[in-house]
Amino acid sequence: MKIAIPREQRPDEARVAASPETVKKLINLGFEVSVETGAGLGAAITDEAYEKAGATIAPDATVAFGDADVVAKVRRPLPDELKGVKSGALLVSIVDPFRAGDELGPLQKAGVTAFAMDLIPRITRAQSMDVLSSQSNLAGYKAVLDGAAVYGRAFPMMMTAAGTVPPAKVLVMGAGVAGLQAIATARRLGAIVSATDVRPAAKEQVESLGASFVAVEDEEFKQAETAGGYAKEMSPEYQKKQAELIAETIKKMDMVITTALIPGRPAPKLVSAEMVASMKPGSVVVDLAVETGGNCELSKPGEVVETGGVQIVGYVNVPGRLAADASALYARNILNFIELLVDKETKALAIDWEDQIVAETCIIRDGQVVHPALAPKDAAPPPAADSPAPEPAPGPSAEEAAPENGAAAEPEPESEPGPKPDGDKQGG
Repeated sequence: MKIAIPREQRPDEARVAASPETVKKLINLGFEVSVETGAGLGAAITDEAYEKAGATIAPDATVAFGDADVVAKVRRPLPDELKGVKSGALLVSIVDPFRAGDELGPLQKAGVTAFAMDLIPRITRAQSMDVLSSQSNLAGYKAVLDGAAVYGRAFPMMMTAAGTVPPAKVLVMGAGVAGLQAIATARRLGAIVSATDVRPAAKEQVESLGASFVAVEDEEFKQAETAGGYAKEMSPEYQKKQAELIAETIKKMDMVITTALIPGRPAPKLVSAEMVASMKPGSVVVDLAVETGGNCELSKPGEVVETGGVQIVGYVNVPGRLAADASALYARNILNFIELLVDKETKALAIDWEDQIVAETCIIRDGQVVHPALAPKDAAPPPAADSPAPEPAPGPSAEEAAPENGAAAEPEPESEPGPKPDGDKQGG
């Protein structure tokens, strides 16, 4: 078996899909590992480090792909990146299939079998493969640092002979993996932190981190969570009351961090232009959802926008801004997934298409889109056998999800109230 690790071609992507640690383990699984030269430089991994781990360094992606049985990437390959990939090869990457558009077509034509790591199901045995948790954890941390970098004041209270510097007031919208890490990080920096989420279960988690919880806690709020831990769509009356409360809260904040995403849909608008205008000059908004439309009405992808003295941070691919750690965690996610596809006795690929993780992650097989959420209604049934009944999830998804009601609703990590130290173990 051969696995190829190409260098990412998207200009904003510095991560890599393998580390020297995982290269050694892939070799132990029976793989020959080919890494494209320079693939790890953005994550501070040299070609020499890969060679020392046992990998072969290929001069370009075409050579790296060659006769590779598996291609592991961070992001969905651009059409030009598929040159040299053999038909029937397995592609494992973050595909973002709901926003892929025409870029799924070349994958079909190339004849690859594509697995989307961002569709890993929320079950206990898939925790170590949970890309969304491992990367969101870092995104929440980095969001606070990015905001602090443009905020023109100190975060902690400082008492000096010349006077007292007041602590910064931070509001985090959404208390999922990214939101909880943002809360913890802002607290470590000395800020006074508040957080909002429409799920009642989030209140305990927020308060356990030393932040105050902001929500209209009426009877509807108490019933605002599904059995699976996701936020329910709230009534127009509740939405109005919650929006009014958030609007009043935002006026008092020095920084607002938004984290709400809805899989397959545009991000909900949580911070309006009017809310931004009500903020004090020098305040900051950090929009972690800017790539999917943004939680803030005024944010722009890849830019720091200033309006009325308020700076709105819209950096894209925030986990990639911590490429070394993000790559290390992602590489482990990839390794743990690939282990599912290999027979450890024969050291050969042996895909169990009835495995829930495999079935729910595969989006393209034999040139056809097979994932039920992506396949056309009149498409032929996928070649894979029906997957078994889903294993009950121990907790809600770590991927941020929120209704469009003016308050973020990220599902929380599985059990512990705060962010766990090992990001790729989070989520349920």
